[in-house]
Amino acid sequence: MPIYRHNDFSMHYKVHGEEHAGVPVLLVMGITAPGSVWEAHVDVWSQHHRCITADNRGVGLSDKPSGDSTSAMMADDYAQLLAGLGIETAQVVGCSMGSIIGQQLALRQPQAVKSLVLMCSWARCDAYARSVFAHMVQAKAHLTPAAFMEWIQLLIFHKRSWDDAEVYASLLEGRETAATDPNPQPLHGLIGQAAACANHDTLAQLKDITAPALVIGGAGDLFTPRWMAEEIHAALPNSALHLYPASGHAFHWENLDSFNQRVLDFIQDKK
Repeated sequence: MPIYRHNDFSMHYKVHGEEHAGVPVLLVMGITAPGSVWEAHVDVWSQHHRCITADNRGVGLSDKPSGDSTSAMMADDYAQLLAGLGIETAQVVGCSMGSIIGQQLALRQPQAVKSLVLMCSWARCDAYARSVFAHMVQAKAHLTPAAFMEWIQLLIFHKRSWDDAEVYASLLEGRETAATDPNPQPLHGLIGQAAACANHDTLAQLKDITAPALVIGGAGDLFTPRWMAEEIHAALPNSALHLYPASGHAFHWENLDSFNQRVLDFIQDKK
């Protein structure tokens, strides 16, 4: 995985489907997760587009500085990465925390964002959301890696996933993988990311984003409830909204084929 260094920050990234011309697709992952979690999506999208994935600050092989991060700071990381790769504009797909980074990138570097896919997103946190992020840090501090992964799974998967024997088996496998992860996210990395999530507030600025946007999520999301997606859609002047029924925060895995095709149709329409 290549590394991009800017000032005192090192960011690991990967380019997929390098032979494709046109506007590339930048994929920004969510809290706790490295860029490799995009694998099931990038395997499809990279057949048509050059895709860039990276590890956010605080996780994976990128630097994990101590102290709180902000969504604006993390957007600047990606702006520098795009500039370093010689990419003037990209179609940005952001998942959860990645979506608030995408919002900030579109606000801070509008010329760099041709379109936005905002997955399980929010423009501001209410007391419930702030408590979830605070408790996530506490859970990380006190649970084993496998138990913490189970806590995350309880937060992001819809009941229908738990009731599906095949999916449930994959959840158990995910906990085993977390228990043996050779490069787990350190607590201070999660603390920094959680601060960026809890303190994010772009609601008053969303009207200034003119890039076409797809706001997409799960109608049964407990983590970032549907009112958050509806609020963003109402504030963005050039957006469409789609919420998958009987789906949670992990709607993009619970509806994998449909989601991959829906996003592919959206970004191909904007290239």
